[in-house]
Amino acid sequence: MSRDARWKALLELLVERGRLDVEEAAAELGVSAATIRRDFDRLAEQQMLIRTRGGAVVHGVSYELPLRYKTARRASEKQRIAQAVASLVAPGEAVGLTGGTTTTEVARALAMRKDLASGSPALTVVTNALNIANELAVRPQFKIVVTGGVARPQSYELVGPLADGVLGQITLDVAVLGVVAFDVTHGAAADDEAEAAINRLLCERAGRVVVAADSGKLGRRAFARICAARSVDTLVTDTAAAPDAVRGFEDAGIRVVTV
Repeated sequence: MSRDARWKALLELLVERGRLDVEEAAAELGVSAATIRRDFDRLAEQQMLIRTRGGAVVHGVSYELPLRYKTARRASEKQRIAQAVASLVAPGEAVGLTGGTTTTEVARALAMRKDLASGSPALTVVTNALNIANELAVRPQFKIVVTGGVARPQSYELVGPLADGVLGQITLDVAVLGVVAFDVTHGAAADDEAEAAINRLLCERAGRVVVAADSGKLGRRAFARICAARSVDTLVTDTAAAPDAVRGFEDAGIRVVTV
């Protein structure tokens, strides 16, 4: 197992359990305790965790795993969701994409669509995610608009009042939201209030709103609300979504697509 793969696995275990000891982690990953100690020390230096005697705990009360360590989580589900979301976008539309691993996959799926290989523009993409803008900027048929703002290293998203001026001047056909949690009662939410504020503006400027969320995010609550469930037109999720959860969203007037 490579170092990057170990680090991803360690951080995911830590997020799930809140605390790990060295021997437990070594047994889980099939490596030596000395290797885990070195990994914990390096991750602590990057402020990814807090080192304790014999182990580690999550960094802070509300822990957000940085985007570069999330890419392997539910990867196949996210790719299927992305393909379904991309199919909902018509050529020539203006699309808002928030940051996140699922929306990054949506951007890649849009880039691979043959019917979007040409046009002037084939698609207009408005995003506050630097990684998405970077990936799509090489597509000359896509018009890329970046919101501006201050970059968050955890998610590569631009946040803050500098984005308001751009978003206040545009109109979108569809906004695609990547979320941390989506619940019928509490709506769509993110861990960070600044990200939630930008995502909310994208929703307000869009004719329709699509939430792209794997089943693990459904029925959950998170710190910062993006929008109410009634503001969402379509939810695209995977087939592991609980039937009761799906019915709840449908009863709220949301079209649910499972893939």
